[in-house]
Amino acid sequence: MWEQMIEVAAAIIEDKLGRILIARRKEGKAQEGLWEFPGGKLEKNETVQDCLRRELLEEMNIEIVSYESFGVNDHQYGPTYIRLFAYKATYISGEIVLIDHDDYRWVYRNELNEYAFAPADIKFVDMLNKE
Repeated sequence: MWEQMIEVAAAIIEDKLGRILIARRKEGKAQEGLWEFPGGKLEKNETVQDCLRRELLEEMNIEIVSYESFGVNDHQYGPTYIRLFAYKATYISGEIVLIDHDDYRWVYRNELNEYAFAPADIKFVDMLNKE
């Protein structure tokens, strides 16, 4: 098995119109300029749902409720291995404030392929397109 595995959670957040929230990683961050489903690293003994609630509040100032596991993707970025857990979530409240990102969009599923996603997120884009 891999020497180091970083566990990361991603939220596939839908609004009432069926649009999905995506965010672009800002300059200076790993995968800068690429789009992703927002989330972050799991802390020790933290559930994926708790991680997503915390990360989205800290990094985007929004409240969400995650309700369903969507998938898992193991991906290697150079010497780093990540396990990305994706959960479907519902947007509850809050006005988006960007911290780790420089742009965000609410997009329909048929628009996802117009954006360059971080490699670990592409599996989930493909899965959404097949739903």
